[in-house]
Amino acid sequence: MVEFLSDSERPVVRALAELATGNPFLPERVEHERVALGDAFTPVSRVWHEGTDIEAANPNVERLGVLAEHLAPQLRGRLAGGARASADDLRAYRGLIFYLLYYRCLGVFGPLLASDARGGSSTGRVAGYARFRDDFKHFLHIPDVRLPGLVEPPHLFAWGYQIRRAFEGTFRGIQGGSLPAAQLRAAVWQSIFTHDSERYARALYSRMGDVTTLILGESGTGKELVARAVGLARYIPFREKSASFEASPAESFHAVNVSALSATLIESELFGHRRGSFTGALQDREGWLESCSSPGSVFLDEIGELEAPIQVKLLRVLQARCFQRVGETQDRTFAGKLIAATNRDLPREIADGRFREDLYYRLCADVICTPTLREQIADSPEQLPGLISLLARRIVGEEDGPALTREVVRFVEKSLGPGYAWPGNVRELEQCVRNVLIRGEYTPPGMRARGGGDALSAAIQEGSLSADDLLRHYCTHVYALTGSYEEAARRLGLDWRTVKAKIDAELLASLKRA
Repeated sequence: MVEFLSDSERPVVRALAELATGNPFLPERVEHERVALGDAFTPVSRVWHEGTDIEAANPNVERLGVLAEHLAPQLRGRLAGGARASADDLRAYRGLIFYLLYYRCLGVFGPLLASDARGGSSTGRVAGYARFRDDFKHFLHIPDVRLPGLVEPPHLFAWGYQIRRAFEGTFRGIQGGSLPAAQLRAAVWQSIFTHDSERYARALYSRMGDVTTLILGESGTGKELVARAVGLARYIPFREKSASFEASPAESFHAVNVSALSATLIESELFGHRRGSFTGALQDREGWLESCSSPGSVFLDEIGELEAPIQVKLLRVLQARCFQRVGETQDRTFAGKLIAATNRDLPREIADGRFREDLYYRLCADVICTPTLREQIADSPEQLPGLISLLARRIVGEEDGPALTREVVRFVEKSLGPGYAWPGNVRELEQCVRNVLIRGEYTPPGMRARGGGDALSAAIQEGSLSADDLLRHYCTHVYALTGSYEEAARRLGLDWRTVKAKIDAELLASLKRA
């Protein structure tokens, strides 16, 4: 009887199977590539991110596709000819074919991604599905061979497109070549597919909306980018009869910035309202929770700012998937996924009575922590010029990006120095690039406010301030340092609304002039 896999083929096929469903942002990916390609492997960076070009930076991708094309027909022929294979070898063969089918569909998924990026729709007929289905049947429906864990063609096609969307959103959206940034991309991938992709494809793909994702991190660390990467990569079923997807990713992500809205508007945005339920409610309105379909997601930015009554209503949504419009008693259903983010220390907020503990435990099943810019630079100092380059190219384009990058790097090295902490994170770095572009220099808020800080110290030494004056001066001083109500509130241990109310406009103006 013909042997299905030789001793030399077995590790190669199993490595390709791991690459088919594994996390591409974990360092194990590089080892699987090395095992699969052997002497043809080209050493590449263990960190895969937007600072590299996908094709040019990893020539192994094309070679792996060619290898799968070479192996698949040979192994299928052996199985069809009656070769004996263990259950593990059959699983490896199935993974190899998954890799092959995905590789062959890259040209199909590309136009769909481009359409979504332009704000179009990917719900039209997909011409490449017919070939995919034929390839699926040829390689996986072999007479007298029962492959373990086989899924139906429409589901595998939908999963393949989800993998492609997840890779693009994570690769393009989350910046940095440091280890903390690489760990963040790997964590995002796990939020989408879990750590066990086979179980995900078998049983979890339609249930991930039940799991809330909570994103924690300082202001300016890219929490919304993480939310978009997770939200835009949700599983969307594929309808075989019409050869089309049920929904378009571009239409399924809804972001609500809690800190930018009043309590009434937040309720209306989330839950909808009935005509006449409050001043200005001139007609019935459907909220984001109601309009969000099962493949969709609602992102609540700055969830730590929610007032207590809305926290109670949101808790019911997470517990029972039910809610009511403002001014109504009719129950409605939330079918999508909730993603939330905050720069607040929620356990501390709970201890201070500002955030519900039961809501926190409904939010924290899946937690992602975004690293600060100073953490990324501390791990890999060479990442700062790379991030500046990314921002410069986005601001002025590819042609002028390198020159602006050199200008900003020179300024940072000369005027800020390697020890600058970048308290505003990537958001501050972007404004530094813009300031240098326009004025040739950048002065951080903390440096502008030093004169005011000296005056405050002198007043404290003299004992000339009342308690209210002291709080007003100090809130204004910390806000001038940080440029953010939320960050100032975090440092002071106050509510951001209290900080905002205490800001002295005249004092703030003098601090900025100092």
